[in-house]
Amino acid sequence: MTGSEAPPSFRLAYVPGVTPTKWVRIWNERLPGIPLILVPVTAAEASGVLCDRGADAGFVRLPTGRTDLSAIPLYAETTVVVVPKDHLVAAVDEVSAEDLADEIVLHPLDDTLDWERPPGRPANERPATTADAIELVAAGVGLLVVPQSLARLHHRKDLTYRPVTDAPQSRVALSWPADETTDMVEDFIGIVRGRTVNSSRGRTAAPAQETQRKRPDTRGGQRKPAAGKSAGKPSGKSSRGGSGSPKGGKRGKPRRRS
Repeated sequence: MTGSEAPPSFRLAYVPGVTPTKWVRIWNERLPGIPLILVPVTAAEASGVLCDRGADAGFVRLPTGRTDLSAIPLYAETTVVVVPKDHLVAAVDEVSAEDLADEIVLHPLDDTLDWERPPGRPANERPATTADAIELVAAGVGLLVVPQSLARLHHRKDLTYRPVTDAPQSRVALSWPADETTDMVEDFIGIVRGRTVNSSRGRTAAPAQETQRKRPDTRGGQRKPAAGKSAGKPSGKSSRGGSGSPKGGKRGKPRRRS
């Protein structure tokens, strides 16, 4: 490596609500010589960052709207409605979109849910971000429907949330440029999919080691004598100087001399 070359690193983008801590820890254990650099991005800009090579891979919310990105869907999130703790919704375990029909439901510009028609009554203006919408919920302006991870991310003591049973779900995926499936991308895919370090598909797999001991070959002949023992017939005398044990005598461990 020349002085102008930078050491290799792996850049991982992630959208709000995704916590990559576990996967980062495993990466650092398996590839300590390759730093993993986290790149926080908004849901709207995640695809552009990947396509512009601002990150090698990233956790995004589907759909990406891009055909030049590969993606592995990982999970779908529960959708919840965020309400003040003294709101009527806080008294039930879950609600439907119809239950919110008479409520003002905020619809921020960075909303990640694929609504055909958002529930409730629209506010006069759409908040710019989910964080702004959370502040408006706390002020009593309206309610907010978001993926559960975003409700947790913006947790406030004066707010709570309840599942919305018939709302669309946000799907999280691992994505990367389709023409840049590098060795490091393959390594990270293996980590996310739970492959072990010895997986045959992983670039960092350790070579298989022989763990089974060879057994003595007893086919067609006698076993080879152990080191230090004679291969001939027994002398008829024991190691204590007496005669050998009688035929048919009991077998067992020799007693220690006192």
